[in-house]
Amino acid sequence: MSTAKSKGGKAGKGGRAGRGGTGTPATVAAAQAGIEYTLHSYEADPDAESYGEAAADALGVPHGRLFKTLLAEVDGRLTVGVVPVSATLDLKALAAAAGGKKARMADPRDAERATGYVVGGISPLGQRRTLPTVVDESVSALGTVYVSAGRRGLQIELVPADLVRLTGAEVAPIARG
Repeated sequence: MSTAKSKGGKAGKGGRAGRGGTGTPATVAAAQAGIEYTLHSYEADPDAESYGEAAADALGVPHGRLFKTLLAEVDGRLTVGVVPVSATLDLKALAAAAGGKKARMADPRDAERATGYVVGGISPLGQRRTLPTVVDESVSALGTVYVSAGRRGLQIELVPADLVRLTGAEVAPIARG
């Protein structure tokens, strides 16, 4: 596991965002926004049942502080739900928060095409297409939160307000469990 701190695009051990193997669209977006963030790398298990829980365990982070990025179709429109890895996405609550009636999980191939990331490494930051995003309200009680930095084996830690601002997200109760 290694860590690199950054502010305004100047990373610590990992070099500048966008270089040195840690650059992803997510880290570039964070750097361009000038926010403070920390990158955490770990050995990703490609056979893990839950990439998010495996990441939290590898980093020694409580499951309620590491959030997974899931894509659903709300009334046929791709929508991003960001919830703790310790919880499940409540599709009915996501639909309501996004102003829709029905939601179902998106096809993984559609999620990858829309975001530019692979499943298990989908970040809410720096996605190929700007999609409506809803972050679970539990994020508001945290000092910092971890989300994928755009590839398996790399997480970005940032303050919740920056996550919400950079994604243009709504904050709502969309997690169960």
